Amino acid sequence: MAAAKPDAGAPESGPDIDKLSFEDALAELERIVRGLETGQQKLEDAIAAYERGSRLKQHCEARLAEAESRVQSIVARADGSLALKDDQ
Repeated sequence: MAAAKPDAGAPESGPDIDKLSFEDALAELERIVRGLETGQQKLEDAIAAYERGSRLKQHCEARLAEAESRVQSIVARADGSLALKDDQ
């Protein structure tokens, strides 16, 4: 028997996580958390929401790590200007 496709209102049907900005992913994750906290979802919907939330959390963590790496690669020169470590 084939697995049922999630309906249009299910969290699984949201936009492709890899294409979301950090801010959009975080906003969606916050909506999912609020929905789970109400306890009003059917079990299968709650599981799907939790799974998507977990993937959104990983995506946000990866985006933050990328940003941190970029910030750490910026250094101040003796004259006070900023440059990337590789450009010195």
